[in-house]
Amino acid sequence: MLVRTTEIFKGAIIMTLVIGAFTIGLILSLLSMGVWISFRILRYCDITVDGSITLGASVAAVLMINGWSPWTATIAATLAGGAAGFATGVLHTKFRIQELLAGILVMTALYSVNLRVMGKSNVPLINVDNIASPAAGMLTRGTGGADSINILGWPVPIPDAAMLITVLVITVTVALIIRRFLLTHLGTAMRATGENPQMVRAQGVNNQAMIVFGLVCANALVGMSGALLAQYQGFADVQMGIGMIVWGLASIIIGEALVAARCTPGLALLGAIMGTILFRLLVAIALRWGLNPNDLKLVTAVFVFAALVLPGAVKYFVQKRTKEKIHD
Repeated sequence: MLVRTTEIFKGAIIMTLVIGAFTIGLILSLLSMGVWISFRILRYCDITVDGSITLGASVAAVLMINGWSPWTATIAATLAGGAAGFATGVLHTKFRIQELLAGILVMTALYSVNLRVMGKSNVPLINVDNIASPAAGMLTRGTGGADSINILGWPVPIPDAAMLITVLVITVTVALIIRRFLLTHLGTAMRATGENPQMVRAQGVNNQAMIVFGLVCANALVGMSGALLAQYQGFADVQMGIGMIVWGLASIIIGEALVAARCTPGLALLGAIMGTILFRLLVAIALRWGLNPNDLKLVTAVFVFAALVLPGAVKYFVQKRTKEKIHD
């Protein structure tokens, strides 16, 4: 009986770990899609991400503890992230500041802005409804007042299941909207801006305006991701954005390995989502196996390095072996 109880307890912990990894993976996939827009579509290395995700979290947290609805707070956080992207774009296009330095300037400024918004370094969201509260209420009523539901034979707390469902719907909806937008005339012009700015200017399109617009869209997604992350974790912290640009790049690289580097926008977005979830699962497994949380950023950097180097090394090795076989 004791062994059975222990197995059930371990199974519940593993299921909670998986649900949490999927939830955070879906939330951070919004960040990955934003990084994908700037890094792959615009060919722009935007470090503003590290500040705009915290800005989204801080704006949402402060508004929610002051009585705003979670949905309104999330929309406001999305707009705040877009404003950060706008600032970076203006510094680069109007003031001729190099793109990397423009992102560093805005990211640095946002640290103080975030402290001003929150009034302190950490804002807890205790006894505050989040964006998944309506779904949690529906699940509770549907299960007759139970505090958990059964998923694959294991109990999962109602709040965790509700948050997973909510962010899944949001992420899929946002991905479909982005895919549809990128197939429009405006979206095509933005894609062409990253591919060939000279050709875009020859067609009468203001490529600088396209860069600013793309950075606004990218950082708006990052701000939304920060708002959802704060609601899921139950707090907003001024340090929560450190290293997020590396996280986004790692997710994109993993996603491209899953769906191919050059593919349609829809597949690229799917790859970004899959890569983020897989990366989060790998991190969760590593933490479960005893990885020191203090080493997480270092392991992330090493993983990104490996993801960047290994595909080229494998390709070189395969080509070398093929040439040796031909000569033999």
